[in-house]
Amino acid sequence: MPRKPKRPCRYPGCGRLSDGPYCEEHRKAVRDDYNRYERAPDSNKKYGRCWKRIRDRYAAAHPLCERCLKEGRYTPVEEVHHIVPISQGGTHARDNLMSLCRSCHTKIHHDLGDR
Repeated sequence: MPRKPKRPCRYPGCGRLSDGPYCEEHRKAVRDDYNRYERAPDSNKKYGRCWKRIRDRYAAAHPLCERCLKEGRYTPVEEVHHIVPISQGGTHARDNLMSLCRSCHTKIHHDLGDR
């Protein structure tokens, strides 16, 4: 299958061609600016290195999407979802987690009106 043509980097003044919106050099700078100025300051406390370890362990123990599995489909896990969101007092406890594919995760947040 043919690949998409490369596009110029979106970073102001940079004309390098890249597969994504930014070239390799500016991708990290844009991500750092987002984390510094646009992302909620307490999100790194909620979702830090500790959460990554918990998420990876839970995904290894539950390798299939739990919602798809109930419907008889075998879809690999892509996201680990908090049943009660952290912002509403939920925790990283195993009974508050659910392994989901990206489609099911998006549907849940769409139904909740989050995203």
